Amino acid sequence: MSAESKSERAYRLIRERIDSGTYVPGYRLVLAPIAAELDMSVVPVREAIRRLEAEQLVTFERNVGAQVSLVKETEYLHTMQTLALVEGSATGLAAPFITPDQIARARAVNETMRESLSAFDPQRFTELNLEFHSVLFETCPNPHILDLVHRGWNRMKVLRNSSFSFVPGRASESVDEHERLLELIERGATPLEIELAAREHRTATLDAVLSHTEEQHRPPATAAPAGATADHHTPQQSPPEATA
Repeated sequence: MSAESKSERAYRLIRERIDSGTYVPGYRLVLAPIAAELDMSVVPVREAIRRLEAEQLVTFERNVGAQVSLVKETEYLHTMQTLALVEGSATGLAAPFITPDQIARARAVNETMRESLSAFDPQRFTELNLEFHSVLFETCPNPHILDLVHRGWNRMKVLRNSSFSFVPGRASESVDEHERLLELIERGATPLEIELAAREHRTATLDAVLSHTEEQHRPPATAAPAGATADHHTPQQSPPEATA
């Protein structure tokens, strides 16, 4: 079997999994396991990933490797904006009904999130993030708003596995903001104050992701060295191989 046909096989496998949602946006494409699954070397897999990169379905992140691109950026933006509104409202409405035991449970989850920062796993962090926020919004007395919150979270799972895959530095800030939310609830802040704090917490993550995306799309600034000629080019380097 030719190297070209192996590359095509690898391309078809990865492309199908991206299209089906098996490989969600932010999913890391580690070469070795894919090559082992297809019983081939990493060379044709790397070629397939380069082809997907040319199609803007895959991006290379420094110190991370190959990741499924954030496709449908507008859809992500609209979903996060909507979730900020409805989750903020649900959290504000739920606040008067949150018990000390629920606050203690949310704080324990948040502490687990803080401890996880030293060996950061974006997917696990996102699972804990949902668990934390669920404690705060599940007692919302308005079932229609609560249904919209659940729909928003489910939509986010389809769009990408974790915002924190793209902006891991945002995780520490998120944990600190969680504690401030709990403190607002504990001291009996108004529902509106809590709603706005929860909304700003969500939009801060959105802003971080949008800023990162803009930075990734911005062409690198290049300055020609003194004495450089028009036909002088820096050799193009191959993208780094994804690591586990």
